[in-house]
Amino acid sequence: MGRHYAEIAFTPAVQAEQAGLGSRAHFARVAAEGREDGALGPEEAGFIEARDGFFLATVSSTGWPYLQHRGGPVGFVQVLDAETLGFADLRGNRQHVSLGNLATDDRVSLFFLDHARRRRLKLFGHARVVRDDPALLARLTPPGREALAESAMLIRVAGFEWNCPQHITPRFTAEEWAAIAATG
Repeated sequence: MGRHYAEIAFTPAVQAEQAGLGSRAHFARVAAEGREDGALGPEEAGFIEARDGFFLATVSSTGWPYLQHRGGPVGFVQVLDAETLGFADLRGNRQHVSLGNLATDDRVSLFFLDHARRRRLKLFGHARVVRDDPALLARLTPPGREALAESAMLIRVAGFEWNCPQHITPRFTAEEWAAIAATG
């Protein structure tokens, strides 16, 4: 577990719950011994760029969490450097709830999941919407989706954590299943 992740996630209320349920000593020790986790390494970058979707959570000005799925072709989320992710914000249902939430609070949580290999990566960060950089938007827009690109979203990583695979149900995309069948 990374220290930055633990500092963000383990608020006093969380620590109290951990203490009451008997896991506080373990997580305090793991966090103290943990790595610095503000910079993504090759394992995290490869995992993120191999995904065709993730979940993005924002917080409204009234304190309500908002969660939505973001999807695209494999690689639509790009690791721009060790502390920055980027993706094109493509036109969807046009509610713009995440964008509105980011106007008052830039904190986000991203959840990347690989059902087939039972792996998941949780990430905290600060998001910035970029509308005035055509070169960046072109770089981040998946081929064939140019007409849908409204802006770019950049996420500065604050902390991340690989999570236990214990309760991930294996599921496979059509492409993954075809690869399995071909080796059969």
